[in-house]
Amino acid sequence: MGYDARFRVWRGDIDGGSLEDYTVAVNEGEVVLDIIHRLQATQTPDLAVRWNCKAGKCGSCSAEVNGRPRLLCMTRMSTFTQDEVITVTPMRTFPIIKDLVTDVSFNYEKAREIPSFTPPAGLAPGEYRMKQVDVERSQEFRKCIECFLCQDTCHVVRDHEENKTSFAGPRYLMRIAELEMHPLDTSDRREMAQEEAGLGYCNITKCCTDVCPEHIKITDNALIPLKERVVDRRYDPIVWLGNKLFRR
Repeated sequence: MGYDARFRVWRGDIDGGSLEDYTVAVNEGEVVLDIIHRLQATQTPDLAVRWNCKAGKCGSCSAEVNGRPRLLCMTRMSTFTQDEVITVTPMRTFPIIKDLVTDVSFNYEKAREIPSFTPPAGLAPGEYRMKQVDVERSQEFRKCIECFLCQDTCHVVRDHEENKTSFAGPRYLMRIAELEMHPLDTSDRREMAQEEAGLGYCNITKCCTDVCPEHIKITDNALIPLKERVVDRRYDPIVWLGNKLFRR
């Protein structure tokens, strides 16, 4: 059975805006993105929203629904009561372009700062065969669709804009962890993770894991193991002594 839902949608741009109230028809089985499209078709043709696949795989339609970072295409209307007012706002951590569309270029800038995969010198194509056991630890991280919900919800940059220069965010700390765990990667990224990517800012609240639409255990499987590797490198006295002797 269909019904009329009450929506509050943020309208505006970088110079400011406000929440606007709408009443819009909802049909059985629809998601929030369906309702946003209906608003565009029937009431607000200039409403800006970013989307692409509508299948939870492109990460384009990230926004906040009732204050929680979500994919609009994966947020079912059946999760709300019919008398509930549903508030849709842009991701708070990134600059607003227009309405629900934000400038996420911060993420691509951080991606470029990470040293690329570095195989052993002289290893020719076909000389190494990867086995499943070699990639099991990091394979989970490749499910990331770069929706940037984890970046949006991380309080280190969500509440402190000044930290963006020194903190890569959970998505790119996870990328560093993925490369660190790769059996063929020869680069040591532990110092970079701590000093340049700001690993020490992360206090493992697991908020990034909570909002991940791919259910990647970002905190437990990437950030904590990466922290352990950094601690071993920087504070373990035996490792410290080994590094001193090796340098000599």
